[in-house]
Amino acid sequence: MHPTALHQTPHPAAAQHPAAPNRGRTAPTGRFGPPPAAPYRQAQPVPQTRRPAAGLLAPEEHQLLLLLAEGLPLDAVARRLSTSSRPLHRRIRVLCDRIGVRTPLQAAVRAARRGLI
Repeated sequence: MHPTALHQTPHPAAAQHPAAPNRGRTAPTGRFGPPPAAPYRQAQPVPQTRRPAAGLLAPEEHQLLLLLAEGLPLDAVARRLSTSSRPLHRRIRVLCDRIGVRTPLQAAVRAARRGLI
């Protein structure tokens, strides 16, 4: 390719091509009509609850899930719960089995989606 070929102006018909970018014109409506109004402007935040949901979790399990949801490393979680890593891993495994997931992250996500934390 010749070095000046990189600086050539585009062909005038390229600007009129249907796939050309929208240059200062109104937004395209497409075959399904105009885009819908932004629903996020009407949405209200979901209130955050920080208590166990109707006894579904023991207070210790709830505390453990909150710490896991914060994204703390497991050694930091163990320090906050005043335990060592081995009993903590056991508690996490029991909690994950009870919730029906494989990892602590999945447990925190599932608990958050169900409103447990």
